[in-house]
Order: sequence, then structure tokens, then C-alpha cells
Amino acid sequence: MVKLNKIYTRTGDDGSTGLVDGSRRAKFDARIDAYGTVDEANSVLGIVRLHTAATDADAMLARIQNDLFDVGADLATPGDDFTPSPMTLRAVQAQVDRIEAEIDVMNANLAALTSFILPGGTPAAAYLHLARTTVRRAERSAVEAATVEPINPLAITYLNRLSDHLFVLARVMNAATGDVLWVPGANR
Repeated sequence: MVKLNKIYTRTGDDGSTGLVDGSRRAKFDARIDAYGTVDEANSVLGIVRLHTAATDADAMLARIQNDLFDVGADLATPGDDFTPSPMTLRAVQAQVDRIEAEIDVMNANLAALTSFILPGGTPAAAYLHLARTTVRRAERSAVEAATVEPINPLAITYLNRLSDHLFVLARVMNAATGDVLWVPGANR
């Protein structure tokens, strides 16, 4: 259980931050960057939810926001044992499976793509594209961290799948008005 009595600790004033096991890392460390970017993506999803209240999309996004805290905790926990426990949060296959199932349901009702899509359209879709690209950045940081130390592969898979989910959800949010399509060379 989390209990925060004091928000500032001054322990990070030296440019380091603490991991779940109590070890400290530079704030620019790839692991720290990965979970920090997960937090950033979660914040963008909070903005998306201002435009999806009381919808199926909002319920999905609420679950995803919770998952992202799990993924962030996973990334903040060094070690090579990726088994979840009451004291250790880890991304699990069931979270990836749920994301994939939601993608399949949403995608079944969308027309096939005939062009790349430009970020935009409705406010919800535009912010979903921002969240999608932020998740991709988190994934890149997690993959970079995995080149030097063990990172839960399911955390990386979850981030990869989530960016796909947010792309498809953006298309759903634009279904009434249509996707904003790229027109190659349109302004030459």
C-alpha cells in the first residue's frame, strides 16, 4: 500500500532518483526515462478522458491508466525475476491479451486503411495520437534499458500493443467525421 505523508524528500536534488529496491539512479538513466515517459503518457490519457466521459472508450482508458501505473512500477523494479507478487508489480500476459481483444473489437467496425493517417480530427483523437507517440517513446526507452539490464519483456510488449490500441481508438473517435488522411506530395 502506498502512503505518502510528505511529497518532497530532497533526495533527488543531486540528480538521482530511487528505484523500488532502494537503489538510486541518475534521472537520465534509460530505466528512469522509460517509467517517466509512461507517466507522461498516462497524463496525456487523463486529458483524453476529458473528451470521452461516460463512454466505452473512457472505461477502456481508465483500465489502461491503471495498467500504466503497473507498467511504471514494473520498470521501476530492477532485477530479473518478472514474476508478480503481492509486493512486486509486474506487467502480465492478461493485460496484453485484454488490449489485443479490445483492438480486435474496435478494428472490426472500421474501414480498411487506404492511406497513412495524420494526427488530428476530434479533440479525443488528437490527444490519443499524442498519447500514442508518447507511449512509443516510452517503449523505445524501455528497449534501450533492456540492452544493458533485464527489463520485463511483457512491459515492453504491453507498451507496443498499447500504442496500436491508441491508434485504433483514435480512428474510432474520428469515425463520425472520418480519418485525417495523408495525401503524399499534396503541397509540392
